[in-house]
Amino acid sequence: MVDDVILAPPSPARALWADFAVNRGAVGGLVVLLTILAIAAFANLIALHDPMEQFREHVLQPPVWAAGGSWDFPLGTDDVGRDLMARIVFGARFSLFIGFSVVVVSLAVGVCLGLASAFMGGLVDTAISRVMDLIMSVPSLVLAIVVIAIIGPSLANTIVAVTVVYMPRYVRIVRATAQAELAKDYVTASRAAGSGAFRLAFVTVLPNCLAPLIVQAALGVSDAILEAAALGFLGLGAQPPTPEWGAMLSSAREFIQRAPHVVTLPGLAILVTVVSINLMGDGLRDALDPKLKRS
Repeated sequence: MVDDVILAPPSPARALWADFAVNRGAVGGLVVLLTILAIAAFANLIALHDPMEQFREHVLQPPVWAAGGSWDFPLGTDDVGRDLMARIVFGARFSLFIGFSVVVVSLAVGVCLGLASAFMGGLVDTAISRVMDLIMSVPSLVLAIVVIAIIGPSLANTIVAVTVVYMPRYVRIVRATAQAELAKDYVTASRAAGSGAFRLAFVTVLPNCLAPLIVQAALGVSDAILEAAALGFLGLGAQPPTPEWGAMLSSAREFIQRAPHVVTLPGLAILVTVVSINLMGDGLRDALDPKLKRS
């Protein structure tokens, strides 16, 4: 008689990937996002020219598939003769840097404020909650414009403005999740064992709040990229000649009929990046939430 073989349960990471991989759209979004990250990382090797270099004899040259195009400038050139492919490739660095920076800063500040609100309660909870409600009551783009108007337009200030806009999301998620966890027995046991407030908040409670935070952070990258592109389009974000996608749209909008590729290609870069991140975020949500896991 052959003994039954007891199989070890899969690791959490393997189980998460199995649930994530069921969603083909999410896997496709992850592949596209990794490709964009690789393009941004190796922009120096991919770009044929410096993104700031001007070729005055090739102003508004069409892409290679159009009449008059050349393989010297596969995606054409802009209104001052700069290589559009190089600017889009290097622009991925700026747009992704803004997106990830906003999420990291918003997440760090949001976790601290959310845990402080949940643990301290009383006036601290009321004050933090009312400030977050006030921020969320103002349309995000309007609030970002107000912040930029106060501190001035630049790439760094764009990160600050977008961080202020999206930080309340993380504060409210952490506060609500932590308050639910505080009523559970394991928190009571940890308190009885003598855990201090810092350990109780960041070691005991916070790990059980990570699932919704991870999903929100994944989706927040695309929101931050869109918000930064909108500010750049309005001339309040990254300033020329920085090859940021929103700023590229802003400087090229007057050529939409004469040279549509100058506007279309940066817009497609934003579209593809945002859609891929959103697809990946949806897959993470399905994988991390037991109620949404696919059968």
